[in-house]
Amino acid sequence: MNETINALRFLGLDMVDEANSGHPGIVLGAAPVLYQLFTKHLNITAEDAHWFNRDRFVMSAGHGSALLYAVYHLAGFDITMSDLKAFRQVGSITPGHPEYGHTHGIEATTGPLGQGIGNAVGMAIAEAHLRARFNQGHLNVVDHYTYVLCGDGDLQEGVAMESLALAGHLGLDRLVVLFDSNDIQLDGPTTDATSMHIKGFIKSLGFDYFKVDDANDLEAIDRAIKQAKVSPNPAFIEIKSVIGFGAKDAGTANVHGAPLGKEETARIKAAFDYPYGPFEVPKAAYEDFMHTLGERARQANFAWQETLDSYADRYPKDYEALEDIMNRRTSARFDSLMPLEPLGTSEATRNTIGKLLNTLSGHIPAMIGGSADLSVSTKVKGNDGLFTKQTPTGRNIQYGVREHAMAAITNGLALHRMRAFAGGFFIFSDYMKPSIRLAALMQLPSMFIFTHDSVAVGEDGPTHEPIEQLATFRSTPGLVTLRPADANETRHAIRFALEAQKTPTVLALTRQNVPVVSDVDYETFKQGAYVLKKHKEPEGILIATGSEVSLALEVSDYLESEHNLFVNVVSMPSMDRFISQPQKVQDSVLPPTLTKRLAIELGSTGLWYRFASHVHGIDTFGASGKGDEVLKHFGFTKDAVAKAYLNIK
Repeated sequence: MNETINALRFLGLDMVDEANSGHPGIVLGAAPVLYQLFTKHLNITAEDAHWFNRDRFVMSAGHGSALLYAVYHLAGFDITMSDLKAFRQVGSITPGHPEYGHTHGIEATTGPLGQGIGNAVGMAIAEAHLRARFNQGHLNVVDHYTYVLCGDGDLQEGVAMESLALAGHLGLDRLVVLFDSNDIQLDGPTTDATSMHIKGFIKSLGFDYFKVDDANDLEAIDRAIKQAKVSPNPAFIEIKSVIGFGAKDAGTANVHGAPLGKEETARIKAAFDYPYGPFEVPKAAYEDFMHTLGERARQANFAWQETLDSYADRYPKDYEALEDIMNRRTSARFDSLMPLEPLGTSEATRNTIGKLLNTLSGHIPAMIGGSADLSVSTKVKGNDGLFTKQTPTGRNIQYGVREHAMAAITNGLALHRMRAFAGGFFIFSDYMKPSIRLAALMQLPSMFIFTHDSVAVGEDGPTHEPIEQLATFRSTPGLVTLRPADANETRHAIRFALEAQKTPTVLALTRQNVPVVSDVDYETFKQGAYVLKKHKEPEGILIATGSEVSLALEVSDYLESEHNLFVNVVSMPSMDRFISQPQKVQDSVLPPTLTKRLAIELGSTGLWYRFASHVHGIDTFGASGKGDEVLKHFGFTKDAVAKAYLNIK
């Protein structure tokens, strides 16, 4: 037992020393916590790492990755000793912070503090919902816990505060937060930065609070976790540890984020009576994990497989729906569920998305989400009523004004294989950007649906009018940003988001009504851009997105009738998709010989110069006034745009 804990400690220190980079403090201090959790409670298995009913463990304190890799190595996951020796090296599967999909067994990409707590809350929501939705009698096909380890720094981040507040409100009784409480952060004692009374604060949120006075007291940790697991509320266990336990500078910021060095590591090994050299592990440590975690989890996995087989026989329709979720499969017939709107009709695309979500949710049980106290305006909400402790089958999450937590929780839901979506005003995507970036890094099909996408918001003014947000998301690797022109492009956009397997999607939709101008087919839409209006011998091209597509058509018609100029109109709902197409496809939409081009968009201009030599956009903040007056102020009228095109030499 103690020898295994020391094996974890010193594997972690050896990794940090070898890389000459890392965080040894948490490795020495928190090793007993992870040891006790993994060997006594957690149900995960290396043989079936994606077993759907496994417990989830999220290392929110992602800087403790060396400790986590050491645990997974001893537990038999696909992390070899060579992998540990390559810690923090280019091309290794043991990067500086844990990465989902990159390293065997890692449940979430963590490192930006607080994010893992939000992810864990999302996982716990998914478990509670699926447990209520699918379990029948004694056949519990969804029945597991979500654990998260956090540190002092996590609990100072707003995203964690928001997430914990919602978790307490929702009464997520299968969520267990393990707090490695050592009173130190990088810049010194936590008392320099906070005076929070953690017990009082946590209990005020609706958590049950437990405390372990010494992280080396394994029996106390075990008792606390047992109590947490039967708690009727989410549980928070504060475990007092000593950062860098055993080191000369233990209990100080000096051991947080810098290697101790091989000499100091050797000294601590001697003090702990651990007679092994660098990257040497006693056989007993492997056997310890095999006979505890290994045997328990294998039995639990086998029992669950038997339960699932019985469930499939007795409840075939429910099993089919659950299987779709487990495999992230969407079997909805989109064409019949979402017939195209007639050309010439008019509708705000925020209204379109509201109707589509309502329709699709009835056919896709995995869909769950909500807006940040804005669903009345965004129209983005889930079906079947509110998700609450009393009504866990509800699929509308009332996030309140918690955009940052909403995005992190959406990722947690997606990690649990739900088709998760979040809604808000586009300007408040600024609060959500860190989580959206992590969705892209994790290759999660999270859906972020934003409305009020331009200065056409009007009277609310520049604080509520997005300018640079489209460029920000279009610049994010692995993220698809869609700005549909009308109701029909919006249909294709939500279909794309729901069919995605490894791609998060941002949808930017209008507050104001826009005419239906497109009847493009889905496959063409997926190219990211297409010719909406085509002349036999055009002299130039107008490129537009969103609400500006109908304006571009007006301008093209005007140029033809008043100036005898034939100008194509290209709708480009997604720059990222278009750029990913073969050059032949790109050239068919934007022929290289047609160099007279004007891009038109209510936002910053920079990225557009890749496609056009001239851009009609906005590189200042917005203005307050009636929507049509603001549009006129910024020159988004037929006459102003036509003039801009005519001035191109």
